[in-house]
Amino acid sequence: MQHVFIIGSKGIPANYGGFETFVDKLTEKKQNKQIMYHVAAITDKTPKEYTYNGAHCFEIKVPPIGPAKAVYYDIQAFLYSLDYIRKHNINNAIVYVLACRIGPFVGVLKQKLNLLGGHMYVNPDGHEWKRAKWNSLIKMYWKISEGLMIKYAELIVCDSKNIEKYIRKMYSSYHPKTTYIAYGAEVKKSSLQDNDKKLDEWMKKNNLKPQEYFMVVGRFVPENNYEMMIMEFMRSHTNKDLVLITNIEKNKFYEELKLKTGFNQDKRIKFVGTVYDQEMLKKIREMAYGYIHGHEVGGTNPSLLEAMASTRLNLLLKVGFNKEVGEHGAVYWNKKYGSLAKLIDRVEECTEMEMEEYGRRAKERISKNFSWEKIVEDYENLFINGVC
Repeated sequence: MQHVFIIGSKGIPANYGGFETFVDKLTEKKQNKQIMYHVAAITDKTPKEYTYNGAHCFEIKVPPIGPAKAVYYDIQAFLYSLDYIRKHNINNAIVYVLACRIGPFVGVLKQKLNLLGGHMYVNPDGHEWKRAKWNSLIKMYWKISEGLMIKYAELIVCDSKNIEKYIRKMYSSYHPKTTYIAYGAEVKKSSLQDNDKKLDEWMKKNNLKPQEYFMVVGRFVPENNYEMMIMEFMRSHTNKDLVLITNIEKNKFYEELKLKTGFNQDKRIKFVGTVYDQEMLKKIREMAYGYIHGHEVGGTNPSLLEAMASTRLNLLLKVGFNKEVGEHGAVYWNKKYGSLAKLIDRVEECTEMEMEEYGRRAKERISKNFSWEKIVEDYENLFINGVC
């Protein structure tokens, strides 16, 4: 039996973001009965252990200590894993750490793992140290931590080819061993009907009509280029709406954007909050005229894959991370003045045949390269055979 301990997600079932969905799908779609997953989960209550998707899940209680919570959580989850491996006399265990938060501490933890015959794999995620939300001190910590995680990991699993290139170049002195396994997405259509009552109420509430809106989905942070997307949309001549599905509550960035762009004076710009019902969100994507993606920090972005799987027309910021996903199944804009506005005006002239062709290419791209079935198979090959 190959035991794999997964550290760094908030736990399953998935109620959060990309890593959580990844772990959920990895355990749900498991095919190889020789793999046993152990998944860390965060809690602020009395910790418990439970089984989900056949995986052994263990909760780690984390005190309210601000930004240090994630570091504390990963360290404690690693220590729990070491203790479990020791108590159950497990040989050849793999501890798979998601994100590079615990670099300054990982040397000691890795040494203890090696003494137990275990191995440490790391998924570096994206360029966390570039995110605008961090102050200079935290950015410095992230960069140092990333380097140390790369130094001590036996294998770096990258969900983006561009991240893999970056790791090999930036940390060439460590001679890192890397492999590429993408993130996944579902290619099947939403289970909701066009006349679903809850969907209809949501559309009416936000005064939206099918194929009469572009949409954006993602974390409401500056590095996702919300300011540029909004300004460029306001410069375009489209009569369609821009629907922004994101959490703006208690977010000063929202007020800053309002002052900078004056979007509240443009009736086409609609912040509609978050949509947690995944089937409904998929249906909203299917009914959109186009999806606009402005992410430029990170690896393969889950919201981009989900859009490519559901929305016919995808307008992507032209950076390496996005191009490696979209290839010929999307259209691209850059950060020059007027680039996105002109693209929006141009795609409004697309014929129905052209729209169908864009949709076909996008779905083909996802089904061939990013289906969860393929991703799970790649991971199982990696955990069992050391290859993918």
